[in-house]
Amino acid sequence: MSCPRIEVDLGKIRRNTQTIVGRLGARGIGVTGVTKAVCGHPAIARAMLDGGAVGLADARTSNVQRLRQAGLECPVTLIRTPMLSQADQVVQFCEASYNTEISVISALAAAAIRTGTVHGIVLMVEMGDQREGILPENLAGIAQQVMQMSGVALKGIGANYACLSGLAPTALQMATFCDLANEIEAVCGPFLEIVSGGNSANLPWALGEPATGRVNDLRLGESILLGVEPVSGDQISGMHTDAFTLVAEVIETEAKSPRFPIAMIDPTTDRLCRLATNGTSARMILAMGHQDTDILGLSMPDGSALIGATSDHLVIGTPRSLPTVGSEVRFQMNYDALMHAMAAPDFEVKLFSDPSMQPSQRTQGKVDHLALV
Repeated sequence: MSCPRIEVDLGKIRRNTQTIVGRLGARGIGVTGVTKAVCGHPAIARAMLDGGAVGLADARTSNVQRLRQAGLECPVTLIRTPMLSQADQVVQFCEASYNTEISVISALAAAAIRTGTVHGIVLMVEMGDQREGILPENLAGIAQQVMQMSGVALKGIGANYACLSGLAPTALQMATFCDLANEIEAVCGPFLEIVSGGNSANLPWALGEPATGRVNDLRLGESILLGVEPVSGDQISGMHTDAFTLVAEVIETEAKSPRFPIAMIDPTTDRLCRLATNGTSARMILAMGHQDTDILGLSMPDGSALIGATSDHLVIGTPRSLPTVGSEVRFQMNYDALMHAMAAPDFEVKLFSDPSMQPSQRTQGKVDHLALV
């Protein structure tokens, strides 16, 4: 197999989806699978759907187009506020989109009218993350404007947490968000199909609170793909954390005796500290660097330590016997490392099919640039 590559266990992704869909379904909450971290990879998206996701969501129209070209016909929502310049593409490829700007919604309405369709609008509300969102006091007025537009239909409201601020939502914040759903319906009439209460960071709230109010949807990517809760980084009980494995090739092995102090990365602080290196150190160099992934988001092999990295070299120190040149080293990734690696042009993606699925399920629809092993 070629290197560098990402090995993907589709069965684990499907089972992660099944697990979380079952737990949230018991509380009246559906799951929208978010594919942005895997660049809209069709086979990974299909594994989410096979696991019970009610639809897909992505932040980029290019990823959604990839899904459509692979034959996926399920509902897909654009979860980043659409660019005004891409209104036609958003209407063409997405059933709905999350919005905050009336000028953009007007452009989407005009694009939908030109194509004889109706585009769904979900209004994002600012609930404390300080990223995107309409201020709560302005929500009713904007909702009324959208209700009066032809070409679009107001489908619901959504909120986002822990993306910019890194803070998980409180029960009070979620209760306030649910109250907003009731207030909007009091003004505009009962119409909200979607009350999307956030992302993977909301799982502790959704699974822990005695009541989840009006929330009937969560947008989940990291928890499905990596089996972890984003804010704490802890594994979610019963979920697989190793559905993705990054594999890199060793291009040099040697025990070197540095003549000068070198800057080594302290993984506990993510900072460089200059250390004197007396004697020799066993090191291996891998053909992968900052251009390929977030190096600090990789889990080092047992007994090894990250020495440093450049744009296309990764240097690892190890007390063990050195591997041979041409051998492979395997890494687990956090969400940032996964996002960068999946978008890197030099990584090949190798998919492991799920033997528990029927052949018709594994091959349904056209899939682009896939390698099943």
